[in-house]
Amino acid sequence: MTTTTSSPTIILIAGHWLGAWAWDEVLEYLETNHTLAVAMTLPGLDGDDADRAAKTLDDQAAAIRDVIAQHGDQPVILVAHSGANAPVSLVLDRYPELVLRVVWVDSGPVAEGSVFAPDFPDESEELPLPSFDALGQQASLEGLSAEALERFRAKAVPEPAPVVRQPVELVNEARRGVPTTLVCCSISGEQVMALVQASHPMFAEVANLEHVDVIDLPTGHWPMWSRPRDLAGIIDSAASRID
Repeated sequence: MTTTTSSPTIILIAGHWLGAWAWDEVLEYLETNHTLAVAMTLPGLDGDDADRAAKTLDDQAAAIRDVIAQHGDQPVILVAHSGANAPVSLVLDRYPELVLRVVWVDSGPVAEGSVFAPDFPDESEELPLPSFDALGQQASLEGLSAEALERFRAKAVPEPAPVVRQPVELVNEARRGVPTTLVCCSISGEQVMALVQASHPMFAEVANLEHVDVIDLPTGHWPMWSRPRDLAGIIDSAASRID
């Protein structure tokens, strides 16, 4: 693994419908600890971008690479929440030498050929945030206040259709050597590893990783809002481990 003499930059990347704003509270705690961290908004999730609905996973991976370049082109820590796992998996595949560690927040690496929504209608240009009743059937809303939900609804940006339709193409096994931290929130680490052993498609790629730490942070699927201080502490600790 490539090493660096200074503290690495941490790049925070939120999942579907979310931008850099989703990490505001986590960033406050990291900055208090004098940790160098930045949050980014993936292409397609900037509500002011008139062309955002045409953005692809390749565009998102390229944007992550650009942020790395903007911070000295030195190896970084990537923190990927939820649906950010697809573009971050592409970055790990294409530039494993530029990632010191990846921290998956209630998420994990995707496998070759994965598609988020293979049956997404051809006529649809974007995937809007569903009702919270529907969303709660897919992912735990535990720990989210009414204020957090209101902000989520107000700031959410529909996910571009190409992002949810595009298969993830992975060819470089070196991605599996990047040290990994799994932060398990809506299901426990024990449950995750049981699913890994059972070859569950959602976690199948974890079985191929060479260095994995599993950390429990019991809460819902959006710990950056429900337990921001604790999540920041886990990220900070993970970033200090340069294997």
